[in-house]
Amino acid sequence: MSRPERTFGTSALRLTLMLLTAVATLLQSENLFAQKDVPLPATDDGLPGSGPIRRYDWFRNLWKEKHDAWAQQAAADQGAVVFLGDSITQGWGDDFQGLFPGLHAANRGISGDTTRGMLIRLEADVIALKPKAVVMLMGTNDLEEKASPETIAGNLKLIIAQLHKELPETPVVLCLVFPSSETKSRPADKIKEINRLYSKAVRGDSLVTVIDTWTLFANEKGDAKAEEMPDLLHLNEVGYRKWAAAIRPVLATHGIVDTETDNFKTEEGFTSLFNGKDLTGWGFRVTPEATRTSAKRWMASDPEGVVWPFVDEPVSFDGKAMSSDSRYRAINGRLVVATPPEGRRIQQLYTTEDFSGNFTLKLEFRATPNADSGVFIREPQLQCRDYLLAGPYKNLKNYKAGDWNELVVEVRDGVAHCTCNGEVIEEAMKVPATGPIGLEGDRGQMEYRRLRIRRN
Repeated sequence: MSRPERTFGTSALRLTLMLLTAVATLLQSENLFAQKDVPLPATDDGLPGSGPIRRYDWFRNLWKEKHDAWAQQAAADQGAVVFLGDSITQGWGDDFQGLFPGLHAANRGISGDTTRGMLIRLEADVIALKPKAVVMLMGTNDLEEKASPETIAGNLKLIIAQLHKELPETPVVLCLVFPSSETKSRPADKIKEINRLYSKAVRGDSLVTVIDTWTLFANEKGDAKAEEMPDLLHLNEVGYRKWAAAIRPVLATHGIVDTETDNFKTEEGFTSLFNGKDLTGWGFRVTPEATRTSAKRWMASDPEGVVWPFVDEPVSFDGKAMSSDSRYRAINGRLVVATPPEGRRIQQLYTTEDFSGNFTLKLEFRATPNADSGVFIREPQLQCRDYLLAGPYKNLKNYKAGDWNELVVEVRDGVAHCTCNGEVIEEAMKVPATGPIGLEGDRGQMEYRRLRIRRN
């Protein structure tokens, strides 16, 4: 009888240990998402990065207040789109002013913070949340503390490197530093230099999308506009609406918003050029010799400014949701020309079919700030851009920045009449007798939808 008793005792002990382990795991899991304590370091000794860290009493109090509140939100904020920044980001509020309905977002902006401060709190405030994406705006307060653009950009590099190391598949949306004013110790030339260094730092990084929020808000002198930034630093309601419109298309391309399928029905007499699901009917055509010559001259004059890949053999993307260079993508009824990691990349996607005779072409497009694209009508390019910023039609009354706009092209006897939201942009553009429809990609992101044609 002694052996069974010992066996029973051993089994009971093992069961008890298993139960204790399970309880400990459960207790640990309840605290798994608890925000780590993030004290504001008393000195710079041993800290990563370089440049200023603010330690004014008001900033110390705000730092603690924010982290105490975020500790209570850490579990709920798991998997959110995290917005990292300073007072401009903090100004979104916890509900982001209702400008991103349905978006699971977490605000990690602290008024007055610098890039080095954000680097110090990056692990606890961003990485620990396992975000779906990270939206960043940073650097303006460093300038007020007399940091150089090189120092500021150096901290950005460290932040990007840490995000990629800990979150190797998480997309990052980098907003360029907003304009301000020399009266705010934030002169235009310094901000422009920071933004140049930022863009250079992430050049070729496919995980980082740069949004030109500097051009979005700058006046002709490169300073902030009082109608959007009354104190020449912080956004008002108008400014936040513009910023939200700039971010949304990029989040849509990452599959975070606008995930529903476009249920548009083509009108009678029209034929769809894009099925909304893949790039069937579209492809790359061989780059003409004249284009190669001008492109080589352009790239040689500015080797870091633009990439212009040549196509030596025609390529069809029938049945594929993405072009071979990942630039053109079919996403929920939208034909997206994504922002190039290189900053500027010239490429054209064409219909595999040519169109002769008279026709009516209709489509809608949406552009990120200062985006540059184009629609080829057989051969000539109709500039399709963020018109109010990038031109050439800067005086349009009906153009909707950050929203969908309709282009209508009527081709009659070799001449194209073109309108945007009903306003004439080209009265009589000459076109060849036959040729394809094309979509160019240059800088920024462009989206097209509801592409259709009617032969007349």
